[in-house]
Amino acid sequence: MSLRSRLQLRRPSLQAGYEEALRAAFAAQPLRPAAPLAEPELAHLPAPVQRYLRRAGAVGRPRPQNVRIEFAARMWSKPGAAPMAATSVQHNFLADPTRLFHMRARMFGLPVQVFHAYAGEQATMRVRVASLLDMVDLSGDELSTGETVTVLNDTCFFAPGALVDPRLTWTALDDRTAAVTFVNGRRRVAATLHFNGRDELVDFTSDDRAALLPDGTLRRHRWSTPADGYREIGGRWVASHAAAVYAYPEGDFTYGDFTVRSVAWDVAGPAGG
Repeated sequence: MSLRSRLQLRRPSLQAGYEEALRAAFAAQPLRPAAPLAEPELAHLPAPVQRYLRRAGAVGRPRPQNVRIEFAARMWSKPGAAPMAATSVQHNFLADPTRLFHMRARMFGLPVQVFHAYAGEQATMRVRVASLLDMVDLSGDELSTGETVTVLNDTCFFAPGALVDPRLTWTALDDRTAAVTFVNGRRRVAATLHFNGRDELVDFTSDDRAALLPDGTLRRHRWSTPADGYREIGGRWVASHAAAVYAYPEGDFTYGDFTVRSVAWDVAGPAGG
């Protein structure tokens, strides 16, 4: 048996880890009967957020319990690097905030897998090359706080019916912006939502999500996800394209460019991951 084969037998693949976590999440948070989101439930939200929920098609539908999203993406490891083509699938669960994200890409001709897991207020991130070498293996409070921001971001763009959740505190800023604070257990993060004249959410900014720097450290820089390409998906009005950007002192760095391939709400089970 080759060394590569022996090493692969000694550790579960990131794909297997993702699928195991996904099965556990569906078992812990099965779908339950839910009443449609009613107009009076929006009364405490800032005006642009209320308009966004109506525009997005959230009113009159049950609050989402989970959402599955597939992306095609281009990723950059650092400013000036060549982009990597990637595909990803993720599941978000709303009752007990959980996010499971699995990405496949190629770097220098080698296959790369990325697995982000957020559950129980804790996050982990692993990046593995050729099923052998973990280039990144992170956990801890800074990563968990940052992934709490990502959970909030996903909710705002892909599950707006959940924005009436009492764990969210809203502040009206003006007719096209609103601030939100999300508290999940001991994690507390804040963001600002930006809307256009068509009542679409077109940007999300936060100072609470740290960037993974080339030296392996995490450092906070303003994070934003400008979005566009709204279209109807499953009867909902959803952004089909977004970028992920850090505002570094030397200039903005776009490290991800994402195009939505599919979105499904209230999925009954893993469906093969």
